[in-house]
Amino acid sequence: MSDIYQKIATSPVGKRLLTGLGLPTPTILERQRKASADFVSGRVLLGAAPGAALLDDILHSMAKAPDAWLCCQAHASTAAMITQTVAARDLRLTAVNTGPADSTLFKALVFDATGIQNTTDLNELHRFFSPVARKTTRSGRILVLGRPACECDNVSRAAAMRALEGFTRSLAKETGKKGTTVQLLYVSHTATADQLESPLRFCLSPRSAYISAQVMTVGAGIGDLPALDWHQPLADTTALVTGAAQGIGAAIATIMARDGARVLCLDRPQAAKQLEALAQTLGGIAVTADITAADAPSIICDALEKAHGSLDAVIHNAGITRDRTLAKMSDDWWNQVIDVNLSSAERMDAVLLERQLLKRNGRIVCVSSMSGIAGNFGQTNYATSKAGVIGYVQAMAPALKEKGITINAVAPGFIETKMTAAMPLVPRALGRRMNSLCQGGLPEDVAETIGFFASPASTGLTGNLVRVCGQSLLGA
Repeated sequence: MSDIYQKIATSPVGKRLLTGLGLPTPTILERQRKASADFVSGRVLLGAAPGAALLDDILHSMAKAPDAWLCCQAHASTAAMITQTVAARDLRLTAVNTGPADSTLFKALVFDATGIQNTTDLNELHRFFSPVARKTTRSGRILVLGRPACECDNVSRAAAMRALEGFTRSLAKETGKKGTTVQLLYVSHTATADQLESPLRFCLSPRSAYISAQVMTVGAGIGDLPALDWHQPLADTTALVTGAAQGIGAAIATIMARDGARVLCLDRPQAAKQLEALAQTLGGIAVTADITAADAPSIICDALEKAHGSLDAVIHNAGITRDRTLAKMSDDWWNQVIDVNLSSAERMDAVLLERQLLKRNGRIVCVSSMSGIAGNFGQTNYATSKAGVIGYVQAMAPALKEKGITINAVAPGFIETKMTAAMPLVPRALGRRMNSLCQGGLPEDVAETIGFFASPASTGLTGNLVRVCGQSLLGA
């Protein structure tokens, strides 16, 4: 549904009027519209705390960004270290004066905070970001990299690494009005430069347009890292998408196909016409089944085995709502929501794993919801099921690691779909504005995140939850 307020706010007259009234003027976000936009394009300001450990790993990836121009602060305490590391990789570098009089803008700010050893060292964040916090372009990107607190060798360093979360979440609220997003990557000592590349590319690219203030942990890879075409990272893979007939599910199937995957589109028999039309458009296969039926996992696996023999990724997107306050909710409505949204995914995965249809270095991605994090009035059943999805992902991650399979979750916030279009005017307007980017997301924003987790290159990511919500002001 069209956001009339945003159209007015981004027009010359409307922007002056709303700014004068002190009302938000949401920026039109830069999203990926072409394959070549899979990485950052523009000036990238690189900074680091003294003793930072990830500079070379960062530059390993940045060397593959042909449209990026690396910069470092001339007055930064680590300028010499950055210059030396950049020179070793024969990359373009320019020193910039980031003082108040300088008008240089940056597409991305990247700060390696792994050198922070104690809470006093947190002043390195202020030293780097304070002069440049306002100097990002529209739809800019800010990325901070640290170490997981559990890997720190003393209490003060662990506290400092955890402090990065408060810093990035607050900075995201200060920069969101420009469409600029902020992310935090905790990078394990066991992660390699190759395993860092996929999250680095995603966080700095237009694919992450509606994701902000998120925290991901990058660990040791649990599968092989294949050579791949970053413009089509899912080439030669097969993916199953449940609930694919419309809305977010259709967007997921479309993005997966765009990125090169052969897609099996699954939905209920009542949606067969829409499903078949989508599958035909994408060159995929349509499979209809009631996922709550006892024999559904076997039927789906039989169809999969017949069509492709095995699977590289399964996307558990199917979901329903049956809203009513708990006191008025029937057993049937409660059970339907739990079964479709949560239990069916458990049953499906159990059969896929038992029949060894999900390949090694395979991917499972589950769709949760902000309701599962913050709760929602009249949605005790839905919130329970979506919180259960998060618990399922976190509990399954260690077990699947032994099989060389990753599992992650995404939690959409206010996404522009037929369901949100049917909301009353006031709740719909509030839903759009109650986030740092002051607008609703699009189904493709959820799909881009799922495509990132499904990539064969995302082997270092498992057990993560990413909210696709523009930093919703509700929830953590």
